[in-house]
Amino acid sequence: PRLNPDGAEWALADIPKFIRSSTRPYPRADQLDGLYEEDVDGDGRILQMRLRDPNGSWKTHPDDPRLMIPRAPDDLPGGDYYRLLPEGSVKNYDGVTIKMAPPLQGLDLNRQFPVFWEPNQQGAGHYPGSEPEPAAVMKFIAGHPNITGSVSFHTSSGVYLRPPTKGADDTLPTQDLFTYKKLGKLAEEMTGYPAVSVFHDYKYDPKEFIKGTFDDWMYEYLGVYSWTCEIWSIQRQAGITEYKFIDWFREHPAADDLKILQWNDKALGGKGYVDWYEFDHPQLGRVELGGWHAFETWRNPPYELLEKEVAPLADYAITSCLVSPKLEWYEVRHTAVGNVHTIRAVVHNTGWLPTNVTKQALKMKVTRELEVDIKLPDGAKLLSGELKTMLGQLKGRDHKWQYNVWSDDSTTERAKVEWVVEAEAGTEVEITAIHPRAGTIRQTITL
Repeated sequence: PRLNPDGAEWALADIPKFIRSSTRPYPRADQLDGLYEEDVDGDGRILQMRLRDPNGSWKTHPDDPRLMIPRAPDDLPGGDYYRLLPEGSVKNYDGVTIKMAPPLQGLDLNRQFPVFWEPNQQGAGHYPGSEPEPAAVMKFIAGHPNITGSVSFHTSSGVYLRPPTKGADDTLPTQDLFTYKKLGKLAEEMTGYPAVSVFHDYKYDPKEFIKGTFDDWMYEYLGVYSWTCEIWSIQRQAGITEYKFIDWFREHPAADDLKILQWNDKALGGKGYVDWYEFDHPQLGRVELGGWHAFETWRNPPYELLEKEVAPLADYAITSCLVSPKLEWYEVRHTAVGNVHTIRAVVHNTGWLPTNVTKQALKMKVTRELEVDIKLPDGAKLLSGELKTMLGQLKGRDHKWQYNVWSDDSTTERAKVEWVVEAEAGTEVEITAIHPRAGTIRQTITL
């Protein structure tokens, strides 16, 4: 499902509007003064604006004047420099100062989940689940205990992100960390995207962590493996592979910018970068519009590359479902001595993950035990055993070592139940095995 349908439609409109998440105003109902992003010339794109300014922070690249690069620390003042700003309008411009206005639509739906939530975080909302979109998602997931994992799709970076967000990897239960890393390795092999920890490799501020995220809620509170797939990396397309996801945007060599522009020229015929053209801005006067068409190059794959980019991501999403626990009958049989019948049922988990999915789920007590029930008709009598038998959790294969010399391949994924029933021959009894995460199976036995 599309968690943010309204915001996505705004971005895809003929005259687009790019916002963080929801279209509802937050935290104020009125737009504050300053520059806000807008398609000012009505061409269906939101590009960049550059203004000549002897004290600007940007200059043209010496090898390609289309490209803007930061001034060096020792560049002397008064040169041929520019201010580089997003295309947009300036509310109540005073003729001198240009400041970025906080967005009118300031909600961030991925800060809305009830895990480590704090009200002072930008876009967090009035309280966890205050917005209808995350509230609907939480209600659906809470009502479907058979959900065993999640993959959320965002853009961009070309990476799979996993919890923990709040702490280091060694805060996870050991087996959960091993399993997360195995799943991450599988994602890397199938998609080419690296799989990393948010805490270790994807922090915007090294002293802070993101709060109220969907992935953390899914793992920390519901105890299932959750991933965010950040689709697309323009850097990787240009052959830039050794870089830190967030740190690169703070600082990187100008040669990287040139590589990316050259990739655009070759792979896209240059259409991802717009040559600068003059425009009479309603508040700022004569400016130049142009630069990166970021929506179709940086934020998302270009349309002609989209299917190729996302196909392996869909394959991994399916694989992440196929590793789920699954109940099946290993054996159901009965023997009789007269009208006394001994029934034996053996259930096993044929999935890779255990029925509880994670150790975290056991810690949070969010999943029930395996339950096996026997239903007897009128006239039948249970002589031994229980109508309802609780069998705990069944392991899968995720915990088993790949070292085969002293392999422990014990049958920890199986459980057995026996009953003794007194009934006439031909009587039918029904056996049911139930686990909220691994499924429900039934077997009818004719005695």
